[in-house]
Amino acid sequence: MNIESLRDYCLSKNKAEESFPFGEDTLVFKVANKIFLLCSLNQCDRFNVKCDPEKAILLREEFDEVQPGWHMNKTHWNTVFMNGRLNDSQLKQMIDHSYDLIISSLPKNRQF
Repeated sequence: MNIESLRDYCLSKNKAEESFPFGEDTLVFKVANKIFLLCSLNQCDRFNVKCDPEKAILLREEFDEVQPGWHMNKTHWNTVFMNGRLNDSQLKQMIDHSYDLIISSLPKNRQF
């Protein structure tokens, strides 16, 4: 997966929006005004995604490409490197998981 396909996939998610709230070099994807993915345009071989804490530990143990979230709450965020042995399907599953965590955290009347 490259930065263009990452962007396309994130924007394909229902009601996903992109922005640059942390400066012009950090691409941020949100749903319901909550971040589900961040990616540095200066280091576009990786992204940060939200993750269930127990699942985060398992992924970090299984894959060297999954590390505690850089500059993020390391309990709830992973940094995922796209240039390793993870395939596009696995990367998309991690993005989906992050997106779904945000949706499930919304009040029932705001979920979609």
